[in-house]
Amino acid sequence: MNLQSATEEYALALKQGQKEYKELLALDRDPYPAVLDEILPDFADMTVLELGDLEVPAQRIVGTKSAGRTSAFTASFRPLLAPDSEFAAKWISLCSDHLGDEGIRDPIICYEYLGNFYVQEGNKRVSVLRSFGAARIPGTVKRVLPRPSDDPRIVAYSEFLEFYKVSKLYTIQFRRPGDYAQLLRAMGRKKDEVWTEQDRRTFNSYFHYFQDAFEPLKDKMPDVLPEEALLMWLKLYPYEDLGKLTATELKKTLSAITGDVVASSRPEQLLVQTKADEPQKANLLTRIISATPDHLNVAFIHQLDASTSAWVLGHEEGRKHIEAVFGEQVTTRSYFDANNAEAAEKAIDQAVEEGAQVIFTTAPMLSRPSLKAAVKYPKVRFFNCSVDQPYSSIRTYYARIYEAKFITGAIAGAMAQDNRIGFIASYPIFGMTASINAFALGAQLTNPRAQIELRWSCCEGTPQADFFRDGIRVVSNRDVPTQDQMYLNFCNYGTYLLDDRGGLIPLGSPVWVWGKFYENTLRGILSGPQKEDKDPSSAVNYWLGMDSGVISVNLSSKLPEGVKTMAKLLRSAISDGTLDPFARKITAQDGSLKNDGTKTLTPSELLHMDWLCDNVVGEIPTYDQILPRSRAMVRELGIYRDKLTDTEEGVREDFDHLR
Repeated sequence: MNLQSATEEYALALKQGQKEYKELLALDRDPYPAVLDEILPDFADMTVLELGDLEVPAQRIVGTKSAGRTSAFTASFRPLLAPDSEFAAKWISLCSDHLGDEGIRDPIICYEYLGNFYVQEGNKRVSVLRSFGAARIPGTVKRVLPRPSDDPRIVAYSEFLEFYKVSKLYTIQFRRPGDYAQLLRAMGRKKDEVWTEQDRRTFNSYFHYFQDAFEPLKDKMPDVLPEEALLMWLKLYPYEDLGKLTATELKKTLSAITGDVVASSRPEQLLVQTKADEPQKANLLTRIISATPDHLNVAFIHQLDASTSAWVLGHEEGRKHIEAVFGEQVTTRSYFDANNAEAAEKAIDQAVEEGAQVIFTTAPMLSRPSLKAAVKYPKVRFFNCSVDQPYSSIRTYYARIYEAKFITGAIAGAMAQDNRIGFIASYPIFGMTASINAFALGAQLTNPRAQIELRWSCCEGTPQADFFRDGIRVVSNRDVPTQDQMYLNFCNYGTYLLDDRGGLIPLGSPVWVWGKFYENTLRGILSGPQKEDKDPSSAVNYWLGMDSGVISVNLSSKLPEGVKTMAKLLRSAISDGTLDPFARKITAQDGSLKNDGTKTLTPSELLHMDWLCDNVVGEIPTYDQILPRSRAMVRELGIYRDKLTDTEEGVREDFDHLR
């Protein structure tokens, strides 16, 4: 009976194999299993480790060690040879054993390379067991270590090796550095926390459940791995929900974020838009077809309150600006104190219930609640005040503050009598290093001997007191978050002089002009759909500068006239695009040449800058050096966020940058 059933199983497997073979050829893909000896022609020189007996994930078995019998199988190890072949007879005999009482017991012998497995002995065992849907196959495994490389796939694999030490899981294989750390954070696990057998069983069960939801949607997410989709999903839903949601509910939640999954899987295609959208000139027919709104209800969700936070006050001034510009065409409403995820979600829900069509969330830490709400309310437009976020459901907005920092750096260089200038930075986040370096280059413009002594407010210490004690008299601090000149005059923000008694004399400061961004954005919405809206998986990040009017520089009345004139000239040159602070020869602290003066740095290079100019004294702090209350911001927007393995939760964010 087993032999007859096995013969029928071979006929079915052969039919499936012939179909797969034709489909792969039609797609211009290799129909046979991969061959490790062809992937690694210098295999004999590679380092090989004995791992012993393991349960090998069947879906990770992608090829054979050598090319000997590959033409007998399809890429997924379905048989291809005729039923009367010797191969078929052996396959049927193995299948009969599998259907019998003892089953197939002998482990296969295989090599693992970059998380995939290549069979040396036991190809037919793999074929039989996979035809019956086996999830794991016993195997004696040898690991082939890749040579060290900066290639992202190799770096990700080295991170897998650390992950494997504690998890003993081959189930998932990420291709991007930092993804294993993200997974551990989402699960609430520490990087060195050893997994129990129950932990592994639970994860495998959850992941296979997720794969079942992913499978019918994969055509909408080309070139995306299920584990990459899971990472995006875990940004919105807790890990434990994988054990609570029904299959229908899980598929529905995943289907709602397919655009975000695709966008997050290709960060290299993230669009950093450095120009404001140009309003469309729509005729009457276009307006009817596109259903362009004649009136907008706009909501602002703030993490703090305008009475205690100058940052929030600046955005509130921007809200009042659009009320003055648009009149009855726009109705605005503000919601305050959304200082945790629960409060933020509640405020957004209330705003939508009260008719909001456009919602601006005005702090980086509100990005996740914004994303979750955007999935929940797909007809509402969401904008979050942050940058470099790989989401298609929301857009982000921030300012190129480094342009204004270049000008205040030039002011500082002109005013520093002993060539020493202090710089107090907030967090090592995207764009901050560019601001430090632009300030340093501006100081060099007016004082070639200028040195910038760097301190961080997110670390232990008292930077301003230290500068005063060390005799440094020109200091750059936080930037003015509103256009109100009093913040500059009071020296709570900006660049200023310390006199010998510790008094402060204002010089100048970058200022945020949020009203211009809000005006440009709403004009674009009121004029009709923008061209980027056609791609549902496009992640758009607005990073606007002085040419858009979103950033400016306030100058103190106490500045010497010559310095003030110079600052105004620089302000005009950057605004009209004739001056680029980084379009010059630039050398880093380690002596490497970052620009030979012949190229323009891209927005991505500026945002992700992780080096300091050679006239900066100081360093970028490590995550461990940052105060616990400040780490949430670095986890969200830190220049090394993808490498973090920290999993601490419930740490209240340091709101210094918002006050």
